[in-house]
Amino acid sequence: MSRILAIDYGAKRTGVAVTDTMQIIANGLDTVATKDLFDFLKAYLDREKVELIIVGLPVQNNGEASENQKRIIPFVNRLRKLYPDIGIEYYDERFTSVLAHRTILDSGIGKKKRQDKELVDKISATIILQDYLESKRINITRT
Repeated sequence: MSRILAIDYGAKRTGVAVTDTMQIIANGLDTVATKDLFDFLKAYLDREKVELIIVGLPVQNNGEASENQKRIIPFVNRLRKLYPDIGIEYYDERFTSVLAHRTILDSGIGKKKRQDKELVDKISATIILQDYLESKRINITRT
């Protein structure tokens, strides 16, 4: 089987997570400077088989588009052109940063490490991917 990759796209940094080849567990892969993201993805996709890319879509609590959507949509359009054989889906990423901060706090990581924004981005991407996987499992169970 192939992997599913998730992206928590940010203006400066982007968190990336990936599943195992059985698509059961989401793992944080890396945090990449957004300006280097396409180079990172090319290198990763050249060595690993990925069938689907999940991109976190930030939506405000009232359902309206967030500021970051203006950057994400052109990014996804370019990604679709570069990798037409890989499926790309948006996934609602509301509250993932809050959950990432809570996960870091609950883990007992020291104060200095808790302030590491790269760690938050990678954990946010992992949460997006794990939520996506869980939503698919729930839908399979219901059918």
